[in-house]
Amino acid sequence: MILVLLGTQNNNFHRLLEEIERLIQSQVIKEEVVVQAGYTKYTSENMKILDFIPKEELENLQNQANLIITHGGVGSILQCITKNKKVIAVPRLHQYEEHVNNHQTQIVEVFNQKGYIVGIQGIEELEKAIRQAEQFKPKKYTQNHDKMLKIIEDFIENC
Repeated sequence: MILVLLGTQNNNFHRLLEEIERLIQSQVIKEEVVVQAGYTKYTSENMKILDFIPKEELENLQNQANLIITHGGVGSILQCITKNKKVIAVPRLHQYEEHVNNHQTQIVEVFNQKGYIVGIQGIEELEKAIRQAEQFKPKKYTQNHDKMLKIIEDFIENC
């Protein structure tokens, strides 16, 4: 099962779901897809779409997932990598009115460079990332406040 996490902020991310829909229809994605859509309103016969998921149910879905595709939010990424899951992160972009700025591009880049996720910068890279994720072995993330502070400091310094 592939779990798609769009977060809980009041922003839509239709572009990501449209691309996942295309990949299902073209048989690149062949397994069940469950989406935590948040405020993104999208209808699909090919995906199970839920607006918001209670914490316990979300954890259960994360544990079951073979792959998690998420937006570029720190919270969503950290939730998944602490479970040592294969994660593809896709940043929401300001130019599509998906977020107030493009800070998620830097977040995704940092986690990708550290080997925790497969990070992409554009929707058009998703098919390649899914194929890459099949062989991807994420670097084990252990909760370490010093390490997290370093990631955040690096992010702030490079902005």
